[in-house]
Amino acid sequence: MSIILLYTFKLCGFCMLGLKQIFTWWNKNTIGTFIKTLFFGKFVGRDDFGNKYYKSKKDERWVIYAKDIEATKITTDWFLWMHHTVNEIPAENVKKYNWQKKHIQNLSGTKEAYKPNKISKKNNYKNYETWKN
Repeated sequence: MSIILLYTFKLCGFCMLGLKQIFTWWNKNTIGTFIKTLFFGKFVGRDDFGNKYYKSKKDERWVIYAKDIEATKITTDWFLWMHHTVNEIPAENVKKYNWQKKHIQNLSGTKEAYKPNKISKKNNYKNYETWKN
C-alpha cells in the first residue's frame, strides 16, 4: 500500500511538468530522465549547489541539476563519483584545508568571467626596432 502511495505522490510531480520541461533537455530533466528517476533511481545525495544525484541497480549514475544545467556546477568529489573513479558517496562534512577554495562554476561567457589586464598598444614595450617605417 505504501509503495502505491509513494508512486502516486511521485506521479503528481509528473503532472506539474510543463511542456517546456518535457520536450527540452535544458530545462532540468526530460520526460525520459523523469521516468528513469521515478522507477529506477535511488537518491544518493545532494551537493552544495542543490544538485541531486541518483544511482540505479546497474550502477548507472546521473544528476538532476537544481537550476541551470551547467556541468561545471558539479563539485570535484561528486565528479569523481559520477565518473566511477571512486565508489564511496561523498560525505557532506569533509574537513577542508584553509588553502582549498570553494568550488565555483566556470564563468566563461558571463559578466563575471576572468578578464586579464590588457597591454595597450599605445605603450611602447618593444625591445627592438622595426625595420619597416
